[in-house]
Amino acid sequence: MSDDDDNPARPAAGTPLCPLDDLADPGSRGFMYRASDQLFLGFIVRRGEAVTGFIDHCPHAGMPLAMLPDRYLTRDGDFILCTSHGALFRPGDGVCVGGPCVGKALTAWPVSVDAGVVTAG
Repeated sequence: MSDDDDNPARPAAGTPLCPLDDLADPGSRGFMYRASDQLFLGFIVRRGEAVTGFIDHCPHAGMPLAMLPDRYLTRDGDFILCTSHGALFRPGDGVCVGGPCVGKALTAWPVSVDAGVVTAG
């Protein structure tokens, strides 16, 4: 269990995030939710019809991965990139395959696609 499992700012299961058609293929989009003084940062990645979600927190540096909004993927869309130190993560499972945290993984944020809409899980 991660600290974000108990985060009151984490969107409830079923919360609509965006239409699938609004997400490039491959593409990514970040989300920020606030509840009082708590923040939840997460992002989703699309590759084909598969959409995965992760908490936006690098397991090495402890900070959000993207310096620019919605820019989580490498230029070719093959990997998730931590722009602060260059770690590369697989989009399907979030495992680091390059950089200073090889073998560690991003924390999954369950998402699903229902009737063409990506929703929090």
